Amino acid sequence: MAFVWVACSAGQSLCQACFGTTAQGTTGRKRSVLLLAFAIAASLWFQYSVGPSIVSQEGWIWKSYRAIPGSGKLIYNAWYEPCEEYSEQPDLMRQCAGMAGVFRSMSLATFFFLANAVATKIVPTLNKEAWPAKYALFFFGIFVSMFIPSYPLFSGFFLWFARLGAALFVILQQVILIDVAYNWNDDFVERANEADRLAYGSGSGWLQCIVAICITFYTTSIVAIGMMYAHFDECASNTWVITLTLLAVVGMTALQLSGSDGSLLTSSVMSLYAVYLAFSIVSKNPIHECNPRLGENDVWGITIGLLLTFVSLVWTGFSWSAEARLSIDSVQSAKAVAPQSGDINLEVPFLDSDDQPTTGLVTEQDNQVESENLTHVWKLNVVMALICCYVAMILTGWGTVNGLDENHNAANPTVGHVNMSILGVSQWMAILLYSWTLVAPRVFPDRDFS
Repeated sequence: MAFVWVACSAGQSLCQACFGTTAQGTTGRKRSVLLLAFAIAASLWFQYSVGPSIVSQEGWIWKSYRAIPGSGKLIYNAWYEPCEEYSEQPDLMRQCAGMAGVFRSMSLATFFFLANAVATKIVPTLNKEAWPAKYALFFFGIFVSMFIPSYPLFSGFFLWFARLGAALFVILQQVILIDVAYNWNDDFVERANEADRLAYGSGSGWLQCIVAICITFYTTSIVAIGMMYAHFDECASNTWVITLTLLAVVGMTALQLSGSDGSLLTSSVMSLYAVYLAFSIVSKNPIHECNPRLGENDVWGITIGLLLTFVSLVWTGFSWSAEARLSIDSVQSAKAVAPQSGDINLEVPFLDSDDQPTTGLVTEQDNQVESENLTHVWKLNVVMALICCYVAMILTGWGTVNGLDENHNAANPTVGHVNMSILGVSQWMAILLYSWTLVAPRVFPDRDFS
């Protein structure tokens, strides 16, 4: 009986973690992130397994779908028609079908979050309610999308909508990355100062950690630039990209060192990011003589892109709620109530409002914080929709199907001049934005840029 009770309790906890509760302090953010994770997983499955299996009419996936009475021809036509122009090139046919699969799942996720943003703007509590129904509706939508022709909804309208949304997210991502880098440095410096206040000299470890990170990032950047010169220096376009990136790294660092604003840690982060984008640019060159990696799947590029997207998501979705819960006013209010109730443990910081205990005294301050979190949660849904657009673009090379290389192999689906141009704009946008954070306090000394 004890084992059954433990199993049931564990099952209930797991169900609440996945499908959500309406308990005090919850906002539904974790369930939103989980649905996005499901959408990305479905996109990868559609891109590399389902789509190619359907258009090639082989494999257990195709056999399973065809076993449904009357569905075989319907599903095949829905996936085949937008890729018919590649009928003489099976590799490109499979690539095109895989892209259509990505658009199916990510379009559903995008419009789900946009609809949720509108709903939670009107009724904020809806973001933490009815998640079992939301998950069921989403998965049902993915199943139904298998029978809907890719064009014009998925490979037409959503493709251009996703390009616009992804471009907006690129701008947002640059701002978030710069903010993360600044706050990373400020956090370590504050920890060093706090340690010094307790015991003078004990905070040097945090400062040494900053120096170590800077050395690691700059060393990695220099080595990466050297390797790019060695492997991608066969064309003038690649040489220009690498050289301008090197000059940008030197320029950002010199600009930061010449003034009192900024930090070397932030400069090292932005330098490494600029070098990563430079490598992404030259590795997307569709000319075989310029790109020795042509024809290879860009696993590392996609992985790093998804990682940066995850960092942006975490920072956007969770930082504001933590700041609201840990504000000075909140702590002082809790201290004022604690002696009377004895039910509040101030030794446990509520870094995540979803993790607050559901028992104990609920103060007026707690209700106010929850109300503030739910009031702004619609913004998280908008960001999630933009992330869906961006993920769809990085998985499909901004919706471009590329030709064959000299060995008659399908090229990497993220290779192409369009992707090179977009990455180039993203790189210099990040460089200029960070440079502006260094220049702005000098140009406008009377303004507060903190």
